[in-house]
Amino acid sequence: MAKISGATLMARALKQQGVDYMFGVVGFPVVPIAYAAEAEGITYVGMRNEQSASYAAQAAGYLTGRPQACLVVSGPGVVHGLAGLANAQSNCWPMILIGGASPTDNNGRGAFQEERQVLLASPLCKYAHGVERVERIPFYVEQAVRRALYGRPGATYLDMPDEVITGEIEDDEVEPAPTVAEPPRGLAQPDSIEAALDALESAERPLVIVGKGMSWSRAEDEVRQFIERTQVPFLATPMGKGVVSDDHPLSVGAARSLALAEADVIFLMGARLNWILHFGLPPRFSKDVRVIQLDLSPEEMSNNVQTEVALVGDGKAVTGQLNDALEKRQWFCPSDTPWRAAIAEKIEANLAAVAPMIADNSTPMNYFRAYDDIVPRLPKNAIIIGEGANTMDIGRTQMPNFGARERLDSGSYGTMGVGLGFAIAAATVHPDRPVVVVQGDSAFGFSGMEVETAARKGMPLKIIILNNGGIAGGYEGDGALPPHALMHGARYEKIAEAFGGTGFYVEDPADLGPTLDKAMAADGLVIVNVKISATAGKKPQKYTWLDSGQSTSMN
Repeated sequence: MAKISGATLMARALKQQGVDYMFGVVGFPVVPIAYAAEAEGITYVGMRNEQSASYAAQAAGYLTGRPQACLVVSGPGVVHGLAGLANAQSNCWPMILIGGASPTDNNGRGAFQEERQVLLASPLCKYAHGVERVERIPFYVEQAVRRALYGRPGATYLDMPDEVITGEIEDDEVEPAPTVAEPPRGLAQPDSIEAALDALESAERPLVIVGKGMSWSRAEDEVRQFIERTQVPFLATPMGKGVVSDDHPLSVGAARSLALAEADVIFLMGARLNWILHFGLPPRFSKDVRVIQLDLSPEEMSNNVQTEVALVGDGKAVTGQLNDALEKRQWFCPSDTPWRAAIAEKIEANLAAVAPMIADNSTPMNYFRAYDDIVPRLPKNAIIIGEGANTMDIGRTQMPNFGARERLDSGSYGTMGVGLGFAIAAATVHPDRPVVVVQGDSAFGFSGMEVETAARKGMPLKIIILNNGGIAGGYEGDGALPPHALMHGARYEKIAEAFGGTGFYVEDPADLGPTLDKAMAADGLVIVNVKISATAGKKPQKYTWLDSGQSTSMN
């Protein structure tokens, strides 16, 4: 009878469960798993660092709707991969981290890269387990995939000792596990649907906040129908952008602070009142704000602010319920209210406030001037990765998204270093679509060597680095550099040239547009390194409370 190795059985079980992509860094003892994955039809992408590989796996899980895999070596490899495990868990994105482990009969002896890996992973994910025998592999893979996908999505970990990877069993002794079906789409209680619509109808200043939970549930059609039927103004969270197009007339992204502070009823659709939304607390929100909340998880209800109406269920299914219930109602939010007028006035004021910065042709340039040339050159179907402090923050307000799952950034965990891992995932999952990365020089530095990965794989990433020579801000004085300062004007574009790509360096604002035209038309990998003023920043904020890389530059 034919025998099958643990590595092959692992790859076969992953493929059965819808794992089509694996990102990793190989070495002892996981090399056989990578080879077996390719043999079983899984696309393996060898990365330069385990953190980037783990970031890529979770982004691929978000983009595909199924958990994807990260493969790392034992000990330090697993420890590096834990960064992505924690980020996936916070973002509610599904992934499986597979860690090699030293032989179990050497445990406690000080084996090569020996570590208590399941113990380390457990607090950072939904499920962590060691695989103790070859024949148990399909069972544990099913467990890891199901736990990552069902309920609130998240991260899982499997520990693969050396003897399990290289061990063999008879092929006819394998007991395959059932294939994990798509998660059931739970519905909200009918009386809660009516209560939610009643609450919206009672509002004088209603606001919908669209979060990435709606993007995850593929609810873009239902959400768009709901917004257009009710005519309620909406605000998108960073990765909720594009569920309803940013150019929709009901979008209030350019008047974010006013909309949050003045709304009397807020409908959270797949969004959480965490730090990104300032916990729903004053002064960012009204102290008397009423909250309708749609979320997969009952435990998320009333987190930080009491929920008046809880809609527990799948975003796509529940929004469908709301749309069905609206057919029996005549209500919609009128366009000629003081609320809509105030929003429109604030949008105009904010656009006027940034207009001088957009028109400023000083050298080195500011962020708004740079984005004025970047935005018209972004392909409309591009997947945009934003990373950095001011770069990401200002970019969120300036770079529009027209479709769901077209923006990836630091997310709920606020993680820096995700940019190129996310970009490689996007180019792997969607090789037919343009992928544009706009990141600060500090953000690029976390994972810059993944440029080699992109070049090796023939990924035509367009990377724009807004280089202010620092973390959040640079330094232009004399003497020793302060802790936040980096080398100002470093020539990062030459890294692209080192790997056969194309690099451009821009200082004069007049050169930026023509350079970006060349960059977007070029084949293959491109880095455009744009020198930004070390003191450039956002427009002044009304509130400095919780002003951070994920707050907005639009008051």
